[in-house]
Amino acid sequence: MRTLLLTRSQVETLLDPASLVERLRAGFVAYSATASERARRVRAAIPGSPGTATVLFPGTVPGVPVYTVKVHAKFPSETPAIRGVLCLHDLATGALLAVMDSTYLTAIRTGAAGALAAHVLARPDSDRVAVIGAGVQGTFQLRSLAKLRTLRRVWVYDVVPEHAEAFAKAMAQELALPVQTVLSPSYAVQQADIVLMATWSRVPIIIPGMLSSGVHVTTLGPDEPGKAEVAAEVIRAGLFVCDDRALAVELGALGGVGLGPEAANAELGEVLCGRHPGRTSSDQITIYGGVGLAFQDAVAAWQVYDTARAGGLGSEIDFLG
Repeated sequence: MRTLLLTRSQVETLLDPASLVERLRAGFVAYSATASERARRVRAAIPGSPGTATVLFPGTVPGVPVYTVKVHAKFPSETPAIRGVLCLHDLATGALLAVMDSTYLTAIRTGAAGALAAHVLARPDSDRVAVIGAGVQGTFQLRSLAKLRTLRRVWVYDVVPEHAEAFAKAMAQELALPVQTVLSPSYAVQQADIVLMATWSRVPIIIPGMLSSGVHVTTLGPDEPGKAEVAAEVIRAGLFVCDDRALAVELGALGGVGLGPEAANAELGEVLCGRHPGRTSSDQITIYGGVGLAFQDAVAAWQVYDTARAGGLGSEIDFLG
């Protein structure tokens, strides 16, 4: 049995963000329909290191004959901040089909999921976007959202002004949109009807009174205990949708501000399949908090592997030889 090895640049070439969104949509629906078969997300501090290690497993999707085990670590001061590998296995035999860099794959599938949630939960006419956090996730969320709906204007804030400036210049050119840097997150949020967040914050950035009626917020920063971007009062006052109820409390947007599972109104899969109506009025504030799920890795990795095999890309190694 030979295993396919794929580098970051190869994964970037092989992964198609446009087709990934619809596969993720189906995956979220399937995930919320099988509440008894939840994948695991295990996190631990690395002794003697500023990083944290996380394992997501097993990633499975109905109709796809593989499962994934992803191991990565977060080092906030490094670029990229998340580094790791993903192992793709045959679902029937456990054979190791591929080992691939997980950095780009994780960024793409996370941004696409956040944008999908924003598109589904925001008002149909929402076209003004605030981006809080001008990093990798801010970029991929905005890029993915621009493929789902027509946007008119963008405001961006980052604690490092130079990052915001670079983001504004790159995104304005790529998306042919006016992108303006601002000096405070509150100003950016006040201009927008969709807010995309992905920061390292451990205290709420969005507090009561900051949001206008009808705004949607996607908050992806809280993905480990202690992180928070949206205050508890704001979450309680709006419609809160998550990818997984238990994980939202354990290490996501709810637990980070001391809220329990009762604060989650629905999972994204329940909204996508119509079991929950999602937004019910134009003045309702909606919030999506996602931590990232193993099935998302399986969706993306299977696309990469399938395309690589068809095109004869990557190198091979026999780990059992």
